[in-house]
Amino acid sequence: MKHSADRSSCLKKAPSLRVGVIGATGMVGQELVRLLERRGSFPVGELVPFSSGSQRRTVSFRGRRLAAGPVDQAALASCSLVFFVSSDEVSRRLAPGLAGRGIWTIDDSSAFRLDPGVPLVIPEVNAHVLKRSSRLIAGPNCTMTPLAVAAVALHRGAGIKEVRLATYQSVSGAGRSALEEFFLQVHEKGRLRVEGRAPVLGGSAHSALPGPIAYNVIPQVGGFDAEGRSVEENKVAGELRKVWEAPSLKVSVTAVRVPVVRGHAMAAWLTLGRPLSPAAARAAISRTPGLKLFPDGDYPTPLAVADTEPVCVGRIRKGATSRELCLWLAYDNLLKGAALNSVQIAEELLRRGWLA
Repeated sequence: MKHSADRSSCLKKAPSLRVGVIGATGMVGQELVRLLERRGSFPVGELVPFSSGSQRRTVSFRGRRLAAGPVDQAALASCSLVFFVSSDEVSRRLAPGLAGRGIWTIDDSSAFRLDPGVPLVIPEVNAHVLKRSSRLIAGPNCTMTPLAVAAVALHRGAGIKEVRLATYQSVSGAGRSALEEFFLQVHEKGRLRVEGRAPVLGGSAHSALPGPIAYNVIPQVGGFDAEGRSVEENKVAGELRKVWEAPSLKVSVTAVRVPVVRGHAMAAWLTLGRPLSPAAARAAISRTPGLKLFPDGDYPTPLAVADTEPVCVGRIRKGATSRELCLWLAYDNLLKGAALNSVQIAEELLRRGWLA
């Protein structure tokens, strides 16, 4: 009973916040609004949702339908906190100005992640980089986040020198248009037929992804640079170095889009500074907040972890050398990979008494 009383007292003391969400009608935006409602300890006095473009839509919050029209600068100016879950262009245009006026601004786009003047934050990993004077905060890439959480204890304890990743990224990570295209290919045009000996995809029309995704995998997430690395692969490498404060970390990534609706997965090979047994690695990882460790012989899958919050880890085993460990991870890309991390940053600001 004492704990309940203490919690009630804390809630009464918490400020009632006017919270803006830019991109509230998108896939991540809808998850963020749902989290703000579901995590009742976060004191949203008024939710002010906006769409990313010119269309007027509505979002559901606490049993009401709220209009979500184009961004209104005057309405934003009266917010205590604004979440950006929109495009890089929208964030670049609006976020610095809001932060400059003293409004806490949490941006889920890639616009400021590698800006040395903007903290890139995963609360379980590096909440210490938050500063009261830095009102613009970047959230990380949805693909990098789970590894940063799952392996941070190994990095701190044994010094990870090199990371090699193969990621298996769901279609929802590419946005609503890609997901609609996927469903169209599968259910209307994408019936698998056999012509001769080779399977042929009937509904091959595509625009949101580099190729048809139904019954297929695509080893490309974003455009390629001059060295053949995709945009996603470069994001993961650069952001992991920043979050772990490890500029010399070697990172190699192969990012693959797979025909899964929701939930990403990855295989990771970690080269440590000193040998560490799988048992010792499991013990270290198990103490990490926000992580679910599967028992030996079991493992998470995207289908099993969809709509759940933890980063899930299994198949921890020895690699090719005494200093290499192999891990398998699965997680909800729309939650901890995006919306949940943004809300957790806001909760950390609240805990420190910085939101008013």
